Formats: sequence, C-alpha cells, structure tokens
Amino acid sequence: MPAAVVDASVAISWCFADQASAETDGLFAIVRDEGAVVPALWFWEVGNVLVRAERRGRMAAGDADRRMALMSALPLWVDQAGIGHAWSETVRLARIGQLSVYDAAYVELSLRRALPLFTQDGPMADAARAQGVTVLPA
Repeated sequence: MPAAVVDASVAISWCFADQASAETDGLFAIVRDEGAVVPALWFWEVGNVLVRAERRGRMAAGDADRRMALMSALPLWVDQAGIGHAWSETVRLARIGQLSVYDAAYVELSLRRALPLFTQDGPMADAARAQGVTVLPA
C-alpha cells in the first residue's frame, strides 16, 4: 500500500542539491521504503523539468536520463482511476483552490485515496489542507 501521493516538486528536490532539505530527504526515504501513488502526468512533469535543466546547463548531458532511471526504480503506482474524475472532482477542486487542473489532480488523488500529499508547491499545499489533506513537508 503506498504511503502518500508525491508531486513533481518534491521529486525534483531529490534531483538537485540546492532544492533538497532534511524534510525532502525524509520523504524520499518513505517513498523508497513504502512507495507512493502518482497521477500519470507526474512522469511528464518530472521529465520536462529534468530535460529543461539539462538544456539550460544545470546538469550535464545524460544526467536527466540517469535521474529518470533512478526515479523509475522507486515503487510508484500510477493512478488509473484519476481520468474518471478529471472533468468532475478535479475541475471542482481546481476552481475552489485556484489551481491548475494539473495541480488539482494531486489534491483529488490524495482525497480519493485518503493519503498524505508530499508537495512543496504552496498553492497546492494550501488547497489540499483546506480539503483536510495532510501535507508534507510542513
């Protein structure tokens, strides 16, 4: 059983030392040991950030591929049911939380699965907390 929903902002913190913290390192250990569930869009979000970082010279050529391979080794479950909520509950949460529908997908998934949300995105965290979701890092 996965321990949490993890968003791209936390996953990216595992890739760059200047974005890492003791809290995000602790969240990595939880995901590594217990697993997490993600919406399918997570893979595109993380991949996009890493490829853009490579293009901008923030990481050496090929580092994005190595980081994606390491992420692929994590016990992640892709939520298949989310698509059925995309134009209903997810859009509703986007509206009330002033979020993109992409970000609301993480909140909806956390609510539906009754799991904490690992995010460093302030508006997403606020919207999730307003719905009663536990958000880490605090």
